[in-house]
Amino acid sequence: MKTSNALVLILVLLSISASTEWPTHTVCKEDNLEIHYKSCDPQQDFAFSIDRCSDVATHTFNVRAAMVLRHSIKELYIKADLIIGGKTVLSYSDTLCEPGHSQLIFCGKKKGEHLYYEGPVTLGIKEIPQGDYTVSARLTNEDHVTIACADFTVKNYLDYY
Repeated sequence: MKTSNALVLILVLLSISASTEWPTHTVCKEDNLEIHYKSCDPQQDFAFSIDRCSDVATHTFNVRAAMVLRHSIKELYIKADLIIGGKTVLSYSDTLCEPGHSQLIFCGKKKGEHLYYEGPVTLGIKEIPQGDYTVSARLTNEDHVTIACADFTVKNYLDYY
């Protein structure tokens, strides 16, 4: 019995590691706003959620994100692109963690540790752009290794008054 359970587990793990595409996850879906994401890291998926779609319009909203680190974080960099119609129209990059300057509580985490964040996020923009578009975000460490990567698909038809 134990041998057959181990064999099934090994087969599942092999099929997962052979997969290079993760499922699309729904972050939220309300009247005029939908947000979905898919991990673009072929080796790892992660969990991400927000409380309510309508909170995104307030520009400060609560998120939850979780994953197991495959690499340590001494330094952490973000690069995000706004893609409309297959073309990058805006790029943003920033340093989130570096020695002596850490903006996030998980700076310094080691490989194998669980990364979990629950709390507020504030967008640095006044209005969420309307229409259909993709926000591609990649976190890399000091060795230029991907820590997390996701493509967020946004369908926004909210009216701002």
